[in-house]
Amino acid sequence: MSKEIQFYKYQGAGNDFILIDNRNASFDANNQHLIQNLCDRRFGIGADGLMLLQNTNNYDFQMIYFNADGKEGTMCGNGGRCLVAFARDLGVIENETVFLAVDGRHDATIQENTVNLGMIDVSEYHMDADAYVLNTGSPHFVQFVEDLTHKNVYQDGYAIRNNDTYGEKGINVNFIEKEGEGYFVRTFERGVEDETYACGTGAVASAMSVALQSAKDGDFQIPIRVIGGQLMISFHKTGNQFSNVYLSGPAIQVFQGKINIS
Repeated sequence: MSKEIQFYKYQGAGNDFILIDNRNASFDANNQHLIQNLCDRRFGIGADGLMLLQNTNNYDFQMIYFNADGKEGTMCGNGGRCLVAFARDLGVIENETVFLAVDGRHDATIQENTVNLGMIDVSEYHMDADAYVLNTGSPHFVQFVEDLTHKNVYQDGYAIRNNDTYGEKGINVNFIEKEGEGYFVRTFERGVEDETYACGTGAVASAMSVALQSAKDGDFQIPIRVIGGQLMISFHKTGNQFSNVYLSGPAIQVFQGKINIS
């Protein structure tokens, strides 16, 4: 027996998501095959991931995130920004919020289509040869490269994500290059298993890698260009400690509709 569900499609710097208002708890979050099919770009709606907006105690809402493979994922920065815009558009919030995600509490503000999202503090990283490895809500491998425009990100990112070190749990692979006053970043995302147009937690990890490379402390504001647009990352750095971390960028509704599911 099939039923009809209402969905919304949002994108944040080209990172696109299916959003569902699940405050009535009617969506089957355990149906991995369904979520995978909805995210399929040929047989479903098509998206990098799917998110549920749900009720929870002591917060405005709860964010439940699934990768395109149908499995529940770790924190998604651009997804979080899109869900804030969704909550505003639904009338759940006005222009500021505190919500709960898989990695804990997040605060955010929204002005028109720009969302400034608070991210978790980071206090640990390690090196893998010349690459920085750190967790900004999701695990990231950040490598500085040259001629990033022509790099085969799928091939090289796939190899790192599936190597002996990271293959079991997977890792997001970010390649970064200096560009004018900011940086250009391209990402191979686990769970999508392909290059995406943007990755919020990856942009944050990349910006932190820039700060670690500089060995300076203080307040940083680092522009990060991704294939799908422009993001801005800000934080305070003291040694290896990152606090007051924010990810800012666009979050826009693309379309909405209804789909029959069995």
